[in-house]
Amino acid sequence: MTERNLARKKAGRLTAGRPFATPAWYVLVALGGFGFGLIADRRPFGDDILLHPVVVFYTLVGLGLLALRVALARPVPEVIADRTLMLGCALGLAMFLAGNFVGAHMLLFRSGVS
Repeated sequence: MTERNLARKKAGRLTAGRPFATPAWYVLVALGGFGFGLIADRRPFGDDILLHPVVVFYTLVGLGLLALRVALARPVPEVIADRTLMLGCALGLAMFLAGNFVGAHMLLFRSGVS
């Protein structure tokens, strides 16, 4: 049999098998959330609730996970652990809010309003 074993033992428990996937997941979700937060006040996709930047961001995250699933021909939880997926989504939301805060204050600073 030539089955690849993607699980590794770490401190007596099994972890996801791709060591670069977890940090890459966190970095990409954080950068994406911050970027979408920066443009959120301008509503570039329209005023509909389904076109709000946070909805578009999480739609793109879901499509990216589906593309990862198809590209690797493995279930996503074998590549990125479930807890890591949920923490990444929470990190993306936190960074979206941080980007929204920065974008709103930079806009006020640029327009000269105190």
